[in-house]
Amino acid sequence: MSGERKALSLRITGRVQGVGYRAWLAGQSGAAGLDGWVRNRRDGSVEALLSGPAGAVDRVAAACRRGPSMALVDRVQATEAEPPDHPGFGQWPTL
Repeated sequence: MSGERKALSLRITGRVQGVGYRAWLAGQSGAAGLDGWVRNRRDGSVEALLSGPAGAVDRVAAACRRGPSMALVDRVQATEAEPPDHPGFGQWPTL
């Protein structure tokens, strides 16, 4: 069980841009040892890919429902995904 890995694609909506959400999620993911990325979308949402040990992915995904202190998260949609092609966690440009 400890070797189980997973990847989730997240779409986070609410007041999640202009409140440090991307930097917060990058910090949470890096501290948890996850691979993936986070970026803003032009529709006002935040999109992320989290990949790594299943327990760590689940913990960070659950934390996304709260976000940083200035965020007001309305919804987090999570779907299974393929892991990224690169190690580490990065902030990507807005799409």
